[in-house]
Amino acid sequence: MRTMKAVHDESCSVAACAEIIGAKWTALLVHDLSEGPRRFSELEHSCAGISPRTLSERLRALEDEGIVERHSYAESPPRVEYELTSKGDALLPIIEEMRRFGHSWLIEEPAAVS
Repeated sequence: MRTMKAVHDESCSVAACAEIIGAKWTALLVHDLSEGPRRFSELEHSCAGISPRTLSERLRALEDEGIVERHSYAESPPRVEYELTSKGDALLPIIEEMRRFGHSWLIEEPAAVS
């Protein structure tokens, strides 16, 4: 019995989810935000190699999807923080399984020292 759709269109829930979390840096940003609110510079630092433009685009896309909230604080200097919404929190089991898969199948553990 074949269960896979012949064409993955907008009605395919797997394709819809993959479109969001499959974008480069997105899973890492969700992972970083799982630890609590982060400032732009903290996210930029934790994702070494991401350009400020790409980070802004990813955060904006996650905001548009309702996965991340942006909070601006009227301070001097101005402070902006990003945090996961409940929809973003719902992605965390997927991110956790990615971590487990990576540890089990992709990352070699250092040899134990005797």
